[in-house]
Amino acid sequence: MDQVYGQLINGEWDASGAQSANINPSDVTDIVGHMAAATEAQVADAISAARAAQPGWEAVKLEEKKNMLYAIGQELIDRCDEIGTILSREEGKPFAEGRGETFRAGEFYQYYAAECLRQIGESAASVRPGIHVDITREALGVVGLITPWNFPIAIAAWKMGPALAYGNAVVLKPSEVTPATAHLLAEVLNKHLPAGVFNMVQGDGKIGAALSSGKIDGVSFTGSVATGRKIAAAAIQNMARIQCEMGSKNPIVIMDDADMDVAVAGSIHGAFGASGQKCTASSRLIVHKDIHDEFTEKFTQAAKAKRVGGALEEGTELGPVVSEGQMNKILSYMDLAKEEGGELLTGGERLQRNKEGYYLPPTIYANTTNDMRVNREEIFGPMTCIQKVDSYEEGLAMANDTEFGLAGAIMTTSLKHAQHFSRNAKFGATLVNLPTAGLDYHVPFGGRKASSYGPREQGEHAKDFYTIMKTSYTNPG
Repeated sequence: MDQVYGQLINGEWDASGAQSANINPSDVTDIVGHMAAATEAQVADAISAARAAQPGWEAVKLEEKKNMLYAIGQELIDRCDEIGTILSREEGKPFAEGRGETFRAGEFYQYYAAECLRQIGESAASVRPGIHVDITREALGVVGLITPWNFPIAIAAWKMGPALAYGNAVVLKPSEVTPATAHLLAEVLNKHLPAGVFNMVQGDGKIGAALSSGKIDGVSFTGSVATGRKIAAAAIQNMARIQCEMGSKNPIVIMDDADMDVAVAGSIHGAFGASGQKCTASSRLIVHKDIHDEFTEKFTQAAKAKRVGGALEEGTELGPVVSEGQMNKILSYMDLAKEEGGELLTGGERLQRNKEGYYLPPTIYANTTNDMRVNREEIFGPMTCIQKVDSYEEGLAMANDTEFGLAGAIMTTSLKHAQHFSRNAKFGATLVNLPTAGLDYHVPFGGRKASSYGPREQGEHAKDFYTIMKTSYTNPG
C-alpha cells in the first residue's frame, strides 16, 4: 500500500484528511505516495504546540542544543543516498543533485549547531556615569516556514537551522509537490528534538495562507513574488516579522575578453543546472558583439550535448521538470519567445523518453531584446535567452534593467570590469567568472527589489530575522 504523508503536530503523526497522489515526474505511472492535506484547525494546533514548547526549547543548555542539531545534520549526511533517492524520484533532479542537496542540508544543521555556541552579546558604556549596558538577543518565538519544491530539503534546512539554533519553535509548511522528502526530514527532526519544537503541516497554498495569518511571531517564505506579497499581507495583520525570498531574472554579462571555455561552462551550469528550476538560474545571457557568434555557437553545442533523462538513470544530466503544470508553463514561454521574434537555436519542445515524463531539453533563443516578456518574467525552466550588446556599459545597464535583483554575473578577464560590475550591478549577489549558482551557506543570501523582502538568510546574518535584540541597563548601586 502506498505511504501517506501527513502532519506532525506535537510529536504525533496524523495522516487523516483528503489525499492527493505524489507523481514521479520521470515516470508518471509511478506513484511515490499520497499526501494528506492538513486542515486549518490542524495548522492552529501546530502553532499552539510550538507556542507551548518554545520557552522550554529556548531554555535548553547551549551544549545540549548544539548536540541535537549536530545529530540531525549527521543523520541527514549518513542517509543522503536514501533520502536523495526519494528527493530525486519525486522532484525530478538527477540523483547526484538529490544526494548532494541532502548532504548539504546536513551541513546546514551542523553549521548552525556551532552557531548555538556563538551567541555572544555586547557591552557598552552608558552616557550616564555608573550605568552598565548589555545588548543581547532572544528568540523571536514561533516561526512559520513556507518552503518550495525545487530545493525541498536544503531550503528547509537553511531556514530551520537558525530558527532552532536561536531558540525558536517551528511550524513547517513544505511544498505539496515534494511531500515524501518533507516527511523523511520531519522523521529525522522528530527523532532528535523535544515534542512540539518542530511541527509540520502539509498541503497547498491554503495551508500556507492559514499559517502566515496565524498567531505566529515570524514567517519565512521562499517562492513567487505574487505569493510572497500575499504571505506578507497576511502576516503583517498580526505584526509578525516577514522574510521573503522570491523571483529572479538573473543575467550573465559575457565580455569580449572573457575566457571562452569558462564563459560557456559557467553559462551552461547557470542556465540549465537543476533544469533551470532555481531562483539563481541564468535566464539572460548578455553577450558582447565581438564574441557573440563564437559564444553562441559553442554554448548551443554544449547545450545539445546535455543528456536529458530519468532522475535515477545513470548518466542523466538534466532530469524532467517537476510537474505537468510546470512543463506547460515553460512550453508556453517557449512559444511566446517565437512570437516575440526570438530565434530558436535548440530545444523548444517536449521530449519523449522510454517512460512518459515531463521532459524538456535545454532551450536557447537568440536575437532577443530586453523588452520581450521572456526577458522580463521568471520562467523557471531549462530555457535562456541571448542578447547582444556593443559595450560593457550597455551590458551593465541591460543587466540592471529588471524588476528583480537576486544574482548577476560577469565573465571577464578585466579587473576593471570585474570590480566595477561587483560594485554597480544591482543584485544581492554578484559573481565574476562564475555561474549565478552555488552560493555558500556561511555567508548572507538574498536579493534586492522584487527578489527579496526582509533580513538576509544564511550565515550568522540569519540571526537578524530569528532573534529580537534587548538592551539592558544596570545601576550597580
